[in-house]
Order: sequence, then C-alpha cells, then structure tokens
Amino acid sequence: MDAAAFLGVQRSALGRFWRPRLADERAALALAQRLGVPEIVARILAGRGVDADAAPGFLEPRLRDALPDPFGFKDMDRAAQRLVAAIKAKETIAVFGDYDVDGATSSALLRGFFDSVGGESVVYIPDRMKEGYGPNAPALLKLKADGAGVAVTVDCGTTAHAPLQAASDAGLDMIVVDHHAAEPQLPKALAIVNPNRLDESGAHGQMAAVGVAFLLAVAVNRRLRDEGLAHLDNEGLLGLLDLVALGTVCDVVPLTGVNRAYVAQGLKAIAARTRPGIAALADVAGLSETPQAFHLGFTLGPRVNAGGRVGEADLGTRLLTTQDPLEAAEIARKLDGYNRERQRIEGEVLEAALNEAEAMGRSDFVCVAGEGWHPGVIGIVASRLKEKYDRPALVIALDGDIGKGSARSAMGFDIGAATIAARAEGLLINGGGHANAAGLTVARDALPALQRFLNARVAGYFSDAPRVSTYDLDGALSLAGATIGLLDEIEKVGPFGMGNPEPRFAFANLRIAKADIVGTDHVRCFLQDARGARLAGIAFRSANSPLGTILLRGDGAALHIAGRLKRDTWRGAQRIQLHIEDAAPA
Repeated sequence: MDAAAFLGVQRSALGRFWRPRLADERAALALAQRLGVPEIVARILAGRGVDADAAPGFLEPRLRDALPDPFGFKDMDRAAQRLVAAIKAKETIAVFGDYDVDGATSSALLRGFFDSVGGESVVYIPDRMKEGYGPNAPALLKLKADGAGVAVTVDCGTTAHAPLQAASDAGLDMIVVDHHAAEPQLPKALAIVNPNRLDESGAHGQMAAVGVAFLLAVAVNRRLRDEGLAHLDNEGLLGLLDLVALGTVCDVVPLTGVNRAYVAQGLKAIAARTRPGIAALADVAGLSETPQAFHLGFTLGPRVNAGGRVGEADLGTRLLTTQDPLEAAEIARKLDGYNRERQRIEGEVLEAALNEAEAMGRSDFVCVAGEGWHPGVIGIVASRLKEKYDRPALVIALDGDIGKGSARSAMGFDIGAATIAARAEGLLINGGGHANAAGLTVARDALPALQRFLNARVAGYFSDAPRVSTYDLDGALSLAGATIGLLDEIEKVGPFGMGNPEPRFAFANLRIAKADIVGTDHVRCFLQDARGARLAGIAFRSANSPLGTILLRGDGAALHIAGRLKRDTWRGAQRIQLHIEDAAPA
C-alpha cells in the first residue's frame, strides 16, 4: 500500500487495509478558511476532490445549473416531435418499462407526464419469469394491435435488435429511452435517446434511465409550450423529481453532476409526501424521519423492486402512478409482503451461492451458477458476493438448458462492456448493461466458455490490484464528539451514494461495554472509551463473520472501530448510532 495505514490498521477483522481518504490535510484547512465551513465539512469535501470553486455548487446543487439541454442529445428532437404529434392526435402512447425501480419510476414518470398534458398512454411491464428483461416482439406487437401508434421503451431497448425490428416493421414507431451500454450498431427505431450511445459525448453517461426520461418529458413539454398546447409549468416538472431521485439512487449510479441535483431536489419532493404511492410506502416501512438517499436505496427501493422480483411485475409502477391513497396503501402492503418473501428466498440463494464460490476458490471474477435459483434475487446475491470478495460477481439461475444471470461490478471494472463483448463473441443468447451492473441469458453448455472469457477479460484489469481490499476513512472522532450537531454538519455534504460515498470515521481505543445478537444475525453493542463516554452501535449481518466475532468476544480488549454515524429517531428521539462496518485490535 502506498499510503500509511489509518491508525496503523493494515489488516482489520475483515481483512481490509484502513486508508485515509484525504491525502493532503492542507487542502482541507484551505477549504475551511476560504469557505468558512466547519473543518469536518472541509475534510469531507477535500477527500472527494471538491475544490473551493466547485464547493458552493456541490453543497447546494441546483437543477437549473446542472440540467443539460435535452435537445443536446441525439434523436431527442425526433422523439419529442413524434410524441407531441401523438398527444395532439390523442394517439395511444405505449410505455414499455423494465421491472426494477429504475424502470418503474421511468414508466410512472412518463405515464404521469402524458396524462398531465392530455396524452393517452398505457404502461406495459414484462414478467421477469415468463418474458425476461427488455422488449419482446409478442408484447410490442400486442400493443400495436391494441391501438398504440408509438411505443417508448424505458430502461431497456438499446440492444433489442430483433424485437424492435419486428415492431418497426409492423408500423409501431419505437422510441428508446435508456442508459445501458450501446453497441456500434443500434437497433431499428425512430429515436434512441441514450447518453451512453457511442456517438454521444459521454458527459452525462452517469444518468439512470429515469433521469433520461425526465429530460424527454422536459423536451416534449417545451415543444408543447412552443405550440401553445397544454403543458406543465416549472412546478409541475419539479413534482416529477421524487420519481427521478428514487430511480437514480436505486440504480446505484454516481451521484455526481446532474444526478446530484436530481436527488437533492427529489428528496425535498419526497419529504413533502405529495405522491400517494411513495407516502404509503414510507408508512408501511415505518419511515417517519426526513428521508435521505440511504432510505431510498435500502427502505423504499427494495419494496418497489419486490413486485418485479417475486410478485407482480407491474405493482411498482401502479403504486407510483395511483392518485388514490387507499389504493396506494393496499399496493404498498402487498409490496411489503413480497419484500419479506424476497428476503427469505434471497437468504437461501445467497447461502448456496457462497458455498459455490468457496468451492471454486479465489478468483478475480466470481461466477457461480445453480439449478432452481430464483431469477428475481440473483442481482441482490451478486451484489452480496461483490461486497464479500471485492471482485466483479455473476450469479446465474439455471433452468433446463438456459441460465439467466445478473452481474455486479467492483473497483471500476465495466461489467456492461464485458457483457456486450461476450455477446459479440457468441457466448450469450442476450445481454447488456452499464458499468456497474449487467444482465444476461446464456445456454448451459456455454457456461464454461463464458467463465473463461470473463476471467481472461478481468485478469489484466486486476493484475496490479492489491489482494487486500481497502477501507477509506474520512477521519477519526472521539465518542464525545459524535453528536447530533456534528451529524447535521456532515449531512450538508449529502446526498450520499455512489460517487459521493457516505463519510466513514474511526474511533480509537474503545472497549465493548455490552454486545448481543439481535434479529437474525445483527450484532448490537455499546462502545465506551477511557473517559467513560458511550455510543450505541450495530453491525448488520455480522454475527457469523470475523467482525461479529471480535465484537462479541467480551474479553475487554481495546479496539479501533469504524463505520458511519446515523441518526436514530426511534420513538421520536434524536440519538446518534454508529453503523459498525469494521474493527481491529488496538
């Protein structure tokens, strides 16, 4: 390792090297003096490479400063013109969405927008088990037969050559609104709006599909306004940002550039509880505090996703489009139940996948497959494997001669490009994705060749990477310094997520005053320092891990403990809790 180990921790309980995120302490001091912000805020900003010129916009992201011109994207003008014509003619617009949160929010956004400006629209969400990911010809042709003149695919379609060809040949005008990695040859469509087209600049390639869908709505709205037709005012457009924030966070795209403004403004809309579906979802999840990006990703998002994973594929979109609070409450309860079922299935598949991975031994690309694994949870399981091994992971659910796979990237490896390359080599039936995640379909007998291909592709990328993973820390704190006031200052640097990681801090020379297991395998403990100060902490899903072992051993040994400070509002209180992520002997 190049940097000195933070607090001297070269190998923690979880085998990680603790590394200071901030390389130059002087940069933080200069920021604090120039901006007049607390030192902790300056440290966090400097650790993320934010300089004094960029800091004001980073701390107060505004959409009017960050939003790109929609008509700067390829095919946007063509798409807007066609949709305006459909709205004027009362022609049915079909929205074909994916079954994940990005797809559900994109579909709900466009459906709500078209309804608001006098358009006629229907939404179609494919069944994960029966139809798989992306557009399929039978569904598109059925939409055409039912009267649709134009179809907009959201969060899918960029690599759907055969289905889009069939639909176009049948006279259905196809508009693709997507963000997944593209190939040099695009499918046949009236318009393909995708910031990750190879002929785009790539400046806004970090957007989720719902962010692109919002830009489409802005473009169509502008054309409607120019023609003196019914359109949304600025307040109406801003009212769509709750959906944009939810989809952006849940698709785990970087919270940089326009995404940062999307989420910052969207969180305000969510807090206002103007959308019945999101309000009902917050209620059923017991979310009573001011929503943060964390809540979107780990509280609301999984429930929206649950319908597409193990229940009814269109439930998420229905929840997010309904204006009836009673209907919203009923759908939210169903999704909450499906989410509990998803958690049970996920646990079973994760255990089997971990056993497969351990049997295969250490690899730079973790690739496991199993018969009968539920396709609805393999993406989550792939994320768990990626977290455990700090390497790209692919989990494949086998059913007969076919396997459906979901992959997640690690350490900046572009998994979407790798998937497209594998398809170009003839190793996949279908597949696509973006830098952080991908989905694919593969023949069972092609699995060995696919594994060899992925291992070879990733080998060069990781050839110089350290085998010990790193854990980046923003600083060290005392227990007495961990206050609500400090957390208020830290939260000014949010929203946190990929591209702007939530700050992590270490506490030195602590002892465990008390520790026990709560829930299934969470470790709850009380931390104490030499001066008698205490702080409550919890380490999730850790009871059977080395982290849980060191927290539970009860020998009174001093520990360095690291994690994220969180606000605990149980029963209306305002307390600080440490979400423990790692520990090491002092």
